[in-house]
Amino acid sequence: MNHIWFVTFEVPRRGTLIERRSPRATCTFATEAEAKEFARVKFEEGLIVTAGTIIPHLPRQAIPSSRIAAWIEPSAEKTDGNPATDPETGKPK
Repeated sequence: MNHIWFVTFEVPRRGTLIERRSPRATCTFATEAEAKEFARVKFEEGLIVTAGTIIPHLPRQAIPSSRIAAWIEPSAEKTDGNPATDPETGKPK
């Protein structure tokens, strides 16, 4: 399986005396949908999350923590652009 997306998130401290070398962890995913779902879970836990595509995958995408909330939102259904279509339902008028 070719993983092309990554999600990086902060690792919560567990009160141990020994500090971790890296307070962040990264998981990889084959699809953007899988990465978004994982990012959504971590974001809802209150963790700082970033995501993007793994190099050399093109087009390169990087989603900083400041844009994660918008990225994980379910996208609104788009109408087909037909003026005879109701924009709310997408059905013919």
